[in-house]
Amino acid sequence: MDKNIEQVKVWDVPLRLFHWSLVVGFSLAYLLAEFHIMDLHVLLGYFLSALVLFRLFWGFAGSRYARFKSFLFSPQETLTYMKAMRGGQPAHYYGHNPAGALMVFAMLALLVLSSVTGVVTLSVIDFDGPLLFLANRVSDEASYFFRHAHSLLVHAALLLVPLHLLGVLSGSLQHKENLVRAMLTGMKKVVTPNSTQH
Repeated sequence: MDKNIEQVKVWDVPLRLFHWSLVVGFSLAYLLAEFHIMDLHVLLGYFLSALVLFRLFWGFAGSRYARFKSFLFSPQETLTYMKAMRGGQPAHYYGHNPAGALMVFAMLALLVLSSVTGVVTLSVIDFDGPLLFLANRVSDEASYFFRHAHSLLVHAALLLVPLHLLGVLSGSLQHKENLVRAMLTGMKKVVTPNSTQH
């Protein structure tokens, strides 16, 4: 039986701009910190914080597949999907699948916490930034805790990157679609009889 192949618009322009801006901004911010170019690192930190705030807003106000409610899955559905992945025959989703949804929420959580600890560190260690009023209200121990927490959270986010890339590769091979191209064009080639419209 012939399968009906069609192009479906999945990722809107704001979401795609967010995704690639995050990739470039996070990479640059990390490299600048490694080379101790902190003024530019701080500016990029503000930029990344603004990106994350936008994504949180767009998770409620964006188009269908950008909204968080489109990829909220029960633990049972997530486990079922993971088992199907191992078997090589997971259900196809137009938007984020359950594994991808876990990655999105984990990365957003790490980015939010990284932003908060980064701004606090800027204030209590470098005596700068919008939370400067905290400088004389936080102990030295707490100050260094925030600095170390910021570093740990960034490295935790870095650990998710290869997992994300592996998921993209796996999804592209299993569903015979180019997920990188989909995030560039916004379009996904889907096989309608086997697609789950989330």
